Amino acid sequence: MGGAAQGTCRVSARCIMVLGTSSGAGKSWLTTALCRYYARQGLKVAPFKAQNMSNNARVVAGGEIGSAQYFQSLAARVVPDVRMNPLLLKPEGDTRSQVVLLGQVHRELTETPWRGRSERVWPHIAAALDELIAENDVVVIEGAGSPAEINLMDNDIVNLRVARHAHAQCLLVTDIDRGGAFAHLYGTWALLPSDDQQRIKGFVLNKFRGDASLLAPGPQQLQTLTGVPTLAVLPMWWQHGLPEEDGVYGRQSLSPAAVRLTVAVLAYPRISNLDEFQALHNVPGVRVVWARSPADLAGLQSHDWVVLPGSKHTSSDLSWLRQQGLDAAVAAHAQRGGAVLGICGGLQMLGEALIDTIGIDGNAPGLGLLPVVTQFAADKTVQHTQAQFDQVQGPWAALSGVQVQGYEIHHGQTQAHPAMLAAGAVLHEVMPGLAWQDSSGQVLGTYLHGLLESPAVLHALFGSEAPTLESVLDGLADYIERHFEPQALQGLQQGKAT
Repeated sequence: MGGAAQGTCRVSARCIMVLGTSSGAGKSWLTTALCRYYARQGLKVAPFKAQNMSNNARVVAGGEIGSAQYFQSLAARVVPDVRMNPLLLKPEGDTRSQVVLLGQVHRELTETPWRGRSERVWPHIAAALDELIAENDVVVIEGAGSPAEINLMDNDIVNLRVARHAHAQCLLVTDIDRGGAFAHLYGTWALLPSDDQQRIKGFVLNKFRGDASLLAPGPQQLQTLTGVPTLAVLPMWWQHGLPEEDGVYGRQSLSPAAVRLTVAVLAYPRISNLDEFQALHNVPGVRVVWARSPADLAGLQSHDWVVLPGSKHTSSDLSWLRQQGLDAAVAAHAQRGGAVLGICGGLQMLGEALIDTIGIDGNAPGLGLLPVVTQFAADKTVQHTQAQFDQVQGPWAALSGVQVQGYEIHHGQTQAHPAMLAAGAVLHEVMPGLAWQDSSGQVLGTYLHGLLESPAVLHALFGSEAPTLESVLDGLADYIERHFEPQALQGLQQGKAT
């Protein structure tokens, strides 16, 4: 990493930035599509997002970054690294986030108030961006929230400050399905300083349902008011195959075939790495539901799954789970012979106890479905992992001998509960140090994220494979190529006025 950058950088790459009128407008999706589109033009492309607030993270060279930038790097056909998302905030509560700077947890910044943090991290952000600009033909930059959050402009390090530093050509995207799209676009543009208004080269209406001709004369009137053309009207696309970045899916997945398996994922408040379940949405015959109450598990059959996903704060989510009565519902499903899977924080919840002597997460009794105990350590395990299942029992038996690769992100260290084993409890360690089963074989817990993204695992469990990520990324590029105005995408890359 180079030294702190001052002022604006010498631009070599063309920088294209995707801003939004709000969170959830479609910035991440569009940025990913643009990365693949420009990579297919033979250009060297890199994604960038200065600051990301998300508990969906991936292990890359140098540490961890937000999952969205990980997928964007794959779309760009480059190896992901920490410079693509130099600052990652992982919420641990309503008013506290763990700060990850250039891939590594930074304890001092975690304790620093937000408004005092921006000037300290900006030199690192600018240096990372400068390096990517120097190494690439195109850098596709994603903003955060809205650039018109006037209460935050003085401390902005992710929207306008980045756009100015990179001399970026900017798109402004809005979710028209929410209503008020023209007002959102105009209001956002109008609140920007005049110099920054000139950076907006095109508006994008996302998630449109209906006859596009009915939008007239809205786009023309908006251009008269702002001088900015509407470059694309993107129809609603429910199943593009890319994981959602913000929050839990608000609806059940739409299986492309008759449902033969329901997977109920517990949607606790600090859920993390939910993007790893996207592949299940794409498997024919599999329905994914996000469970927030016992009623969401009531209709499950014995062959259906209950999944306890990762958690950024395991003890808090375990407390929430008990308050909802989901602890008893999960235990009842297992007692009926149903399959239960715990991943990372979910594995920790399935055990007998969480032990925290250093203030990382908190102490709590577990659900008691696996005779293991977890103790939290100061050092965080962040690594790619390759492993192989030993003999696996029960509904997970198809995983026996399957070689898998994934990633680990956890402070907890889990091992067999010695007193329980001495008292006769049975525990099967089906992947050394990484996965365990109970005596019945119904309950499986693992530290390995990405398990359900593995083609070998999907084939073993379902006898079929989900669409490949490559096909999904190419589909995104095809989509924007069809729906953007002719030559608009080339014009942005060439720096021509639209």
